[in-house]
Amino acid sequence: MAQVFRPIPARAAPVHTTGVMARLRANFFSNAPNAVITLLLLALALWLLFKAIDWGVLHAVFAADADRCQAARGMGACWGVINEKARFILLGRYPQEEQWRPVLASFALMAPVFASCSRRFWKPSLALVWAAGLAVFFGLMGGGVAGLGKVPTDLWGGLPLTLMLSVLSMVLAFPLSVLVALGRRSSLPAIRSLCLAYIELIRGVPLISVLFMASFMFPLFMPVGKTPDVLVRVVIGITLFVAAYMAEIIRGGLQTVGRGQIEAAASMGLSYWQAQRRIILPQALAAVVPSIVNNFISLFKDTSLVTIVSLYELTGALSLALGSDPNWRPFKIEAYLFIAAIYFAFCYAMSRYSLRLEKRLAHSAHKNND
Repeated sequence: MAQVFRPIPARAAPVHTTGVMARLRANFFSNAPNAVITLLLLALALWLLFKAIDWGVLHAVFAADADRCQAARGMGACWGVINEKARFILLGRYPQEEQWRPVLASFALMAPVFASCSRRFWKPSLALVWAAGLAVFFGLMGGGVAGLGKVPTDLWGGLPLTLMLSVLSMVLAFPLSVLVALGRRSSLPAIRSLCLAYIELIRGVPLISVLFMASFMFPLFMPVGKTPDVLVRVVIGITLFVAAYMAEIIRGGLQTVGRGQIEAAASMGLSYWQAQRRIILPQALAAVVPSIVNNFISLFKDTSLVTIVSLYELTGALSLALGSDPNWRPFKIEAYLFIAAIYFAFCYAMSRYSLRLEKRLAHSAHKNND
């Protein structure tokens, strides 16, 4: 029996599954309830955006005029408080005629940080860059060298103090955390128990308690007249606190390295420390880059707690700047938005660098596997 050809009726073109429209359809307009919720949230976002523009731009006062800001209260923002108090917020109580020094010191401190972010600077000479940057920072901030007048540490504040506390504590905590993480996995019971006790003791209390102990309790155990400067005590307290948390992060990275890697290193005749430095630690640290950066971001924000020991970093300097001036005191919201933008800029930059480093390490690992 002869076969009769019957064409298939035309069908609609398939819906795109990739692209912006496809993602919008899948995530926001997949069904009627989702579409309604999306439209309501979009309307709310547009309303909030309009209110923010109206308050922060259209009816805002940008001049450092307290009278105009008072007249605009309830209708517009007073960005004039930033024009008036920015120097005090950023540099704290540092003598005004010498405020060029903390500015240059901050650049000197950030120079080795930026150098460390570039792989072409990952050489032994980078340690010299760090030593020079820290020496220049403390030389400019403290004075007493090259004809600079001495400035006591209780006058340091603002952004330079925030950067110094976070960067220096992280630099000091990193090698300590590696040693504690290795000790936590040691086969020697005494070392393992000591590291475990340190980690659990520090992680069992909040940072504010550690700062209080370092600042007020530690001097009680020192001879009379031998108490270290409060800034030194705070740096030690923050370093010990951060190292305990980072040690557990690094220990998690060490557990991702297979037992075969250690056995292969031993079969090649490498000593324990050679195997750790050349094989184990590079893999372990690469696996926990996001957690390390997250720890650093938390540390950068937690430096605001040093206000309790009379060290006025960024947020503490803001409180001093507005608390002593009744004309500008009502405009704390604008000032806090200003320092929030500073915190966000630094934290966002660290987050983006973390993602970039993750991709680079993943690419290197893929090439090595190939």
